[in-house]
Amino acid sequence: MDIDINDKEFSLFQRLIFNESGINLTPAKKELLKSRLMKRLRERSLTSFKEYYQYVTEEDSTGEELVSMLDCISTNLTEFFREAAHFDFLSEEVLPVLLENKRKNRDKKIRIWCAGCSTGEEPYSISMILTEYIERLCDLDIKILATDLSTRVLKKAMQGIYVKDQLRGLPLQMLNAYFEKGTHHFNDHYQIKDFLRNMIVFRRLNLMDEDFPFKGHFDFIFCRNVMIYFNKQTQSELVSKFYKYLAPEGYLFIGHSESLAGTETRFRYVRPTIYQK
Repeated sequence: MDIDINDKEFSLFQRLIFNESGINLTPAKKELLKSRLMKRLRERSLTSFKEYYQYVTEEDSTGEELVSMLDCISTNLTEFFREAAHFDFLSEEVLPVLLENKRKNRDKKIRIWCAGCSTGEEPYSISMILTEYIERLCDLDIKILATDLSTRVLKKAMQGIYVKDQLRGLPLQMLNAYFEKGTHHFNDHYQIKDFLRNMIVFRRLNLMDEDFPFKGHFDFIFCRNVMIYFNKQTQSELVSKFYKYLAPEGYLFIGHSESLAGTETRFRYVRPTIYQK
């Protein structure tokens, strides 16, 4: 079954997706949108994009189909210790100063936010760095908030199960220390150990929400390769929110293909893709 999407229908979805998620689909993404939404049309036994748009915006009072649609649209490409320079900077520059300041202020709380955590490789990588650096984690109250728009990837992230290919490049020492190897027909699967999973709270969060349900501030925020899907105005608004929710002198890490150049911001530039409040 091949169903075409006309320019008017594309424009309607383009506006809906932008308003709901901030994702800015250019006309060049028309075929991508069509191919990704086709599975939703088949799932709902619908025969046109017009019918599907009507179903999402008018007929589905639960809002669940909107979530499923956004799941299909969002791109989730990640790996363990992706953009390794960030993790080096974290262990060599951020953690020594942060822990010294916490010690001076008798503050045992460390709070971290991974915005756009995808299938969990990023927050788990951070939890490994913390474990490697901090010998006695039990003395500290550490929580990593890992959020994503997609319920599909969050479900996988919570399970923390990865096939061998997804762990390529990880030293054997890390594999043994932080993963349980599967048995029988799960022989090529590995699961993150409980003590790392317990450090992380996974939640669905839309970065386009006016306000976020956070009471405190974060010591550092990772939001990498998410803003490439937003226009400049949306980027500026999001960066302002990150500034608001960061602790003084907290760090913001963004993706290697992103920059705050040309964005109104009060952040101090530290080095490419790393900024400080």
